[in-house]
Formats: sequence, C-alpha cells, structure tokens
Amino acid sequence: MTKTLEVEGVILLRLLLILAGLLFLPEIAMAEEFHNLGMTGTERGIYTVLIFLVAYGFVMTEEFTHLRKSKPVIFAAAVIWAHVAILAQEAGVPGEELHKAFEHDLKEYAELMLFLLVAMTYINAMAERNVFEALRSWMIRKQFGYKQLFWITGIITFFLSSVADNLTSALLVGAVVLAVGADNEKFVSIGFVNLVIAANAGGAFCPFGDITTLMVWQAGYAEFFDFFKLFIPSVVNYVVPAFFMWQAVPDEQPKATNEAAVEMKPGALVICGLFGLTIASAVSFKQFLHLPPFMGMMLGLSVLMLYGYSLHVRYSVQGSGFDIFNKVKDAEWDTLLFFFGVVFAVGGLGYIGYLELMSQGMYDGLGATTANILVGLISAIVDNIPVMFAVLNMGVDMDLYQWLLVTLTAGVGGSMLSIGSAAGVALMGQSNHKYTFFSHLKWTPVIAAGYVASIFVHYLING
Repeated sequence: MTKTLEVEGVILLRLLLILAGLLFLPEIAMAEEFHNLGMTGTERGIYTVLIFLVAYGFVMTEEFTHLRKSKPVIFAAAVIWAHVAILAQEAGVPGEELHKAFEHDLKEYAELMLFLLVAMTYINAMAERNVFEALRSWMIRKQFGYKQLFWITGIITFFLSSVADNLTSALLVGAVVLAVGADNEKFVSIGFVNLVIAANAGGAFCPFGDITTLMVWQAGYAEFFDFFKLFIPSVVNYVVPAFFMWQAVPDEQPKATNEAAVEMKPGALVICGLFGLTIASAVSFKQFLHLPPFMGMMLGLSVLMLYGYSLHVRYSVQGSGFDIFNKVKDAEWDTLLFFFGVVFAVGGLGYIGYLELMSQGMYDGLGATTANILVGLISAIVDNIPVMFAVLNMGVDMDLYQWLLVTLTAGVGGSMLSIGSAAGVALMGQSNHKYTFFSHLKWTPVIAAGYVASIFVHYLING
C-alpha cells in the first residue's frame, strides 16, 4: 500500500509541475476577442488552480482515504466560483455576463445528469430483477476453463459497457471472475486487468457507453451513428493486449461448484426491452426532433415508472413488488455529484482563462493529432471526465476524425494504469488485494501497444 501511495504521489507531483508551468506563462490566455476573464496570471487565479489540484489529489487517493470523490470536488467548485465572481467584479464584468457563464455550466450538467440518472435507474432495475445475477449464475454453472472464461468475461464486459458505464460493467462481471477464480489468484489478477481494458474499450464506440462519449454526442460534435466508426478501433484496443494476457492465463479448470440457478423476477425481460426502447427514444429525440437526448431518456423513465406500478400492483403480495423510487435512490449519486463538481470547477477555471491557455499550449502548439493522443495519456492519470470536459470547453476547431480520435483516446487511455478509470479503482477494492496497481502495471506495455494500434486502425479506417 505504501508503494502504491508513493507512485500516486509521484504522478500527482508530475501533474502539478506540468500545470504549474502553464500557470506562469505570460498573457497567452488573453484572446483578441473577449471570451473569458483573461486573468490567469493573477494570484487569485493561480489559487483556484491549486484548489482544484488539491481536491483532485483527494479524488486520486479515495481508495485509501475512503473520502468519497464527490465531496472534495464540490467544495472546490464552490470555492472556485466564489473567486471567479470576485475576479469578474475586479474586471468590471456585468453581473448578467457572469450569470450567463454560470448558467452555461448548469445547463451542461443538468442535461448530462438527467440522462445518466435514467440510465442508472434502468441498470438498477435490471439488477433488482436478477438479470445480472442470473447471467453470473449461468456462467459459473457452465464450468468453463480459465482460458475460456478469460475471453467470455472480457467479451461480455466489452459489449455490456457499450450500454452501461464501465464501472457497473466491470463490477458485475468482476463478481463472476472472483467467484470462479477464488482459488487461483493469478487468474483473478489477469482477469481483472482484462475487464478494465474491455470495459473502457467497449464504452468508446457508443454514445451511451462512457460519460466522455456522451458529452461529445450531446455537444453536437458527432452524430449518434458516427461513433460506431470507432467499433473496430475499440475491438483492436481490447484484443491486442488480451491476446498477450491470454497466453499467461492458467490452462486449468476451476473447482466444481454447487451454484444454484438464479431465476429472474417477473418483468425482468420486459424492463430490458424497455431500456432498449428508451435508448431508441433518446436517439430519435436528438436525430429527428432536434431536442436534447435526455428528454427521450425521461420519456423512457416515465414508461418504466408506469410499468413498475403495474408490477407493484400485481406482485407486491408475492414479495416481487417493484418500487421505482428505490431504483432512483440507489443511483450512483457519488458519481453524479462528482460530475457536478467537475463541471463547475473546470467551467470556473475555463472562465478565468485557463482552458484557452491549455488549448493554445496543446492544440495550437502540438497540433490536433498529437494533442488528442496526449489527452489519452493524461486520462491514464487523471479521470477522463474532467479531461474531456476541458477539451469540449476549449473551443477547439476540429473535424469529425479528430473528435472521434479524442473520444477514442480519452475513453481507452485510462486502461494503461489501474487508477486511470473508475473500473480499475473499483476492482482494486473488490479483489481483496489479488488485483493491485503493480499487477496492472506489468501489463501496461501491451496495453500501450493496443492503444497505439487502435489509433493506427482509426487512421486507416476513418482518416
């Protein structure tokens, strides 16, 4: 544990040094046309960046401090915007303009929060109806060998994460890996690395698969079906490292188990179908009605509420009743509130001028391709949500190929380190020390090979 903390400390120190170098660049952030406060060189401006970095330091060490990640970033967001308001007064900015900047972030958050809330509610409803538990039970009872299970669990996670978030997908299938590999630590270790790569790769080619992909879609930089151009690069990103890891999987059979079959509760398959229709509804609202996709998701939530009422009336006496608000209550509120903190903290820093500064340092200085590849490497250290939100708010002028590239790199870059994605961090906590930072790190070279290969394939297919 001490070594892991030291590694994360070194990573955070490097990030501090990189951002500190940007902070003290001269008036790069001043645009010819007024877009932000342009006050990146002020003491108060620098102080807001340090507040964000300290808060994010707590996020990175959540596994050890057990301080939920939403708490420090919400605090940072409030402090940052308080300083933004003071800087705006010093710059003589009218209150109406400050409110517009604030309301822009509020709109961004509200749309994404409502979209994600519906998706999480559906996932919780399917979990409560034993959909995922039945799948887990089936895989355990089939008595597959470790090498077979490696591919089966990876492929299921890959496709599951295209409709559910990578955290949920990894945890659900991770329970299977732990159950069948309880007596084989090597299989669990390699299997969890496999799940992290599969979960991140699977979320990159579908707008529903990852929050970063969803943000790009809702921002209008790519249409719904454009993201499926990333399917083959995503497959390559998963298959390349998986092939090398598979060869190290023990060629053995798990011990026989008396796992009982799990029956799905009434309405389970109907709710799965309703989730598919809800996704179609969200796409239709965006493509045909030109309304935000969250309205289509809210329509789907209302249908689930009505169907849930019928389930409650029919089966409550039998103990299989259904309360939709319990599913809403069980949503990942820590994640949703973390996203609130990120949106407002990064939005506040952007209004001061730091996103424009970083845009000119990365995209103007390095070029779009190099900068987008660098975004993926950064997302192995820093969560991809604030990284992608920063890119979206830099006002970068890129074509569809480049937006798909940054969607791919931000989505899969986090696989290179166990702390690079929510899936990796969660599985470290679930594995009882069988999967660690260093057990993941030894596979980083082949994961990086998959990262490079996926970018090359994207260039060949979509360039």
